[in-house]
Amino acid sequence: MSQSVMIGELSWPEYDHLVRDGKTMVLLPIGALEQHGHHMSMNPDVLLPTAMSERVARNISALVAPAIAYGYKSQQKSGGGNHMPGTTSMDGLTLTSTVKDVLKEFARHGVRNVTMVNGHFENSMFISEGVDLALRELRWEGILDFSVVALSYWDFVTEETIRSIYPDGFPGWAVEHGGVLETSLMLHLYPHLVDMSKVVDHPPASFPPYDFFPVKPSWTPHSGCLSSAKPASASKGKLLFDVCVEGMSRELATAFLPA
Repeated sequence: MSQSVMIGELSWPEYDHLVRDGKTMVLLPIGALEQHGHHMSMNPDVLLPTAMSERVARNISALVAPAIAYGYKSQQKSGGGNHMPGTTSMDGLTLTSTVKDVLKEFARHGVRNVTMVNGHFENSMFISEGVDLALRELRWEGILDFSVVALSYWDFVTEETIRSIYPDGFPGWAVEHGGVLETSLMLHLYPHLVDMSKVVDHPPASFPPYDFFPVKPSWTPHSGCLSSAKPASASKGKLLFDVCVEGMSRELATAFLPA
């Protein structure tokens, strides 16, 4: 049998053997295709949760599904905005239906525990809606023992880690798009997709206390990032990666146990 934890790399008999009894958890990364500044590729929101999922799966004997690679529309105050070149998004209804359909397919295979590993802030509520609809339709079909954990990897970054990564003060998650966290993780995991010589160094973005539609492009820094990635480093990325993997592995080892 293949030693891979990646479902897409298994043959169907290998996969069927692992999941048909419902005991093997499946981690499903979900991200986006979204601009991340001049210095970085547009796929961190997929690559980062997938890499973390693979390491967690090896720690807890789980499997990793191919990622949902498109996400909900980038919002100006968290991702620069959906008007930016390269950002390629789905309507909320489309994303909700995609999550619902994929979860129902895993249930059909015999999977009973799925963890959604989110890498794109704007996906969160549509993941919740997709999970809710999947559970409802599965109940109609008589499947009552299907459970889902939904998490975002950055929620496992500890306060101690934040102090180490941002010694001069943490600007806040709201302006971390394309900043130190994502860039450091990419430098650690995929350095060939980062060019630090192209980092645009500017203060954290500042927005009014409201959203405006249609977006005002002048609100978004010209780099597309909401804070500077200049202090990013591979060593910071390793620290972030390790603390997220450790926290996720710890929590998921017991998350599906009966209360």
